[in-house]
Amino acid sequence: MFQITTLVAGNFELPEVLGRLAEAAVIITNTTACSIRLLDDEAGELKMSSTFGLSEEYRNKGVVSREDPVIKAAFEGEAVILDDMRVDSRVKYPEAAAKEGLVSQLTVAMKFRDKPIGVLRIYSPEPGRFDEAAHAIARIVASQCAVAITNARLYKQAIEGAHIAEQMRLAAVIQRRMVPHQAPCCSGLDIAAIYQPCFEIGGDLYDFVRLDEHTVAIAIADVIGKGIPAAIMMSMFRGAIRAYADGGYGRHTLAEICGKLNRLTCRECRDGEFITQFIAAVNTKEMTITYCNCGHEPGLLIRDGQVIELDKGGLVLGVMEDAEYTCETLSIAENDCLLLYTDGLIDAMNFDGELWGKDKMLTAAKECLKCSADQMVRRILAYRRRFVGLTKQIDDTSIVAVKIDKNANPPDCKCEKKDCLQADCDKPTE
Repeated sequence: MFQITTLVAGNFELPEVLGRLAEAAVIITNTTACSIRLLDDEAGELKMSSTFGLSEEYRNKGVVSREDPVIKAAFEGEAVILDDMRVDSRVKYPEAAAKEGLVSQLTVAMKFRDKPIGVLRIYSPEPGRFDEAAHAIARIVASQCAVAITNARLYKQAIEGAHIAEQMRLAAVIQRRMVPHQAPCCSGLDIAAIYQPCFEIGGDLYDFVRLDEHTVAIAIADVIGKGIPAAIMMSMFRGAIRAYADGGYGRHTLAEICGKLNRLTCRECRDGEFITQFIAAVNTKEMTITYCNCGHEPGLLIRDGQVIELDKGGLVLGVMEDAEYTCETLSIAENDCLLLYTDGLIDAMNFDGELWGKDKMLTAAKECLKCSADQMVRRILAYRRRFVGLTKQIDDTSIVAVKIDKNANPPDCKCEKKDCLQADCDKPTE
């Protein structure tokens, strides 16, 4: 029994546990051979999982249904004895048993927390070999075997879970490297952004593309979904934004670029998946902003305390391949502030189930109009954090602030962001 107890307490792989259990069962019961069949709940069958003292041919003779009379009786709590397998009609493979030299058989269920997981069978070449004492020993062995097998399965799940967790961690690191650590340096613009995923990996995205010396494209998007699928879609979509914006802006309007992104998304998204996006080109020479809103939360242009919602555009991406998009161009002025965000920012809840909401977000933003863009996004998130407390959030949060400031990043600026025209920094975002 010590060998079985060691298997119960230790961390072993299932195949090793099964092999050692079968051998230990033979030694403890002082019999000739043993087999262990494990239940496949989905198939309703018991497959031979381990044997000791039996040939490979006997081991591979076939499966047994849980409706088999011997198995059924064992699962109902009986210790089923077959005194002579050569003549007992309940034996499914009598020829194989005779060829193996097996005469008597004892079958007991292996149960864990009253749930059957398989059967333990011991064999003897002698007829009528098993008595009440053998019953008792076999039940004890089967009970310990059930615990050892369950422990081995849990150990396997723990190892697999650790592998998955490590893969998720690496995926999160890769994804964070795709989210810009800092905005590009553009004379006359003060830009800051923060991304907070609610899980290790998520579906929010923002990016910056320097189109020319005076123009920066800013995109923010939300892939509907969470976890790995959303992250994969997000990475694909980010590459498409950069390709179309950087390579096609001179040849296509912003509305045409959104149409191309929509057709790509329609091809890639499955049923129920889509992407919301807000994309804008800010030109500090012409002092204009041209934008297209594809079903996203409207961008907010704050001027002298007044808010202009930027809602012109079209449908979310990925729903209708022939959807049409329009864009709008507005003048911008010194001290204007453009605020972009995903719905996770305003949909945050506190312990009472109350939403932080757009009004509270705007109140916080207006209190920060004289701050830098970096201070603004941080203070907005601080106001929200104060409202929600320790309540766990269920959606990713992204926020981008763009302030029109003629003193920001002067032409002779020597900061390292000057060389980061597309914000390709490989440092993780917050």
